[in-house]
Amino acid sequence: MQWESQLEKIKAGDQKVLAQFISVIENQQEGYVSLLESLPMGTKPVLGITGPPGAGKSTLVDKLIGKVVEDGKKIAVLCVDPSSPFHQGAILGDRIRMSSWYTHPDIYIRSLASRGSLGGLHPRIIEICELLQQGDFDWIIIETVGVGQSEIEIAGLADVTAVVLVPEGGDEIQTMKAGLMEIADLIVVNKADRPDTAKYLNHLKLMLSPVYARSEKEIPILPTTAITNEGVDQLYRTLQHLAVAVKQEDKQNGLLAEKAYRLIEAKRLHDIDRTQLAVLIKEERKQGNFNLYRFVSTY
Repeated sequence: MQWESQLEKIKAGDQKVLAQFISVIENQQEGYVSLLESLPMGTKPVLGITGPPGAGKSTLVDKLIGKVVEDGKKIAVLCVDPSSPFHQGAILGDRIRMSSWYTHPDIYIRSLASRGSLGGLHPRIIEICELLQQGDFDWIIIETVGVGQSEIEIAGLADVTAVVLVPEGGDEIQTMKAGLMEIADLIVVNKADRPDTAKYLNHLKLMLSPVYARSEKEIPILPTTAITNEGVDQLYRTLQHLAVAVKQEDKQNGLLAEKAYRLIEAKRLHDIDRTQLAVLIKEERKQGNFNLYRFVSTY
C-alpha cells in the first residue's frame, strides 16, 4: 500500500481515511509497521485525562471540547473504554456522553477498548496517537479507563496529565497511593458544588506537600463542576499554559524514552505465546530441577 497519498488526505482533514488507518494499526494489519516508520515526529500537545471511576472525566472532556471549538481550534479525542468480557470490544460509554460533538467537522472522537490493559490504555495507544499527530488537529486528548491506581501509564504518553478527583472526603485521599497522584501535572477536583469541597481541597493540598517538596514544583489544583461549566474556562487556560511549558522543558526526551521502552518491550514479547510457554514448562519440569529464572533467561 502507498501510504504517502493517504497521509496527505489525513493531513488535509479526511477523517474517513484517518479512521481506516487507525483500524489498520489497532488490528496490526499487514504493512502497519512500514506506515508507522514513514511518519514524521508529531508536535501537537497531548493531554491525558485520568482518575478514578465516577469522577466525571467524560463530562469534563465534553466541556473541554466546547472550549476548544469556541477557540476556533480542532481536536481529536481518544476515549479508552472498558472492554467487553465476551468480544474485547469497547463499551462505548464515553462516545455516548460526547454524542453532541460526534458529527462536528472540527472534532474527531474514537473509542478504543482497553483489552484488559491494567494501565487504563489501549495496547496500541502510542502508535494511534502518533497517527493522530499527522492530522490537522490542534489538540489531542486521551481519556483513560477509570481503573484507579493502575492509571499511571498515561504519564508516559501525555505531555500534560490531569488527574480528576471528586470531593468525597478526606479519608478517601489517604487511601490513594502516591503513584496516581505523583503523575499529575494538574489536579482537577470535579463536582465541586458538593458540600465540604473547601475542606477537601485543603486536605488535598496538605497531603500533596511532600510531593511538592520532592518535585520542587507546585501542582495546580482546580475545582470544577463540569455539568454546569463552572471552572472549565480556567482549566482550559491552565492546560494551554502547561502544554506550552512542557515543550520548553526537557520532558520531551523523557516521554520519547518511555514510549521507546514500551514499544521495544512490546516488540520483544510479540512472539511469546503463553500456551506454548506452558507446554515448554511442562516438558522441562518432567526432567526435574525446574527453575523459573533459568527458564526465563532463555528468552
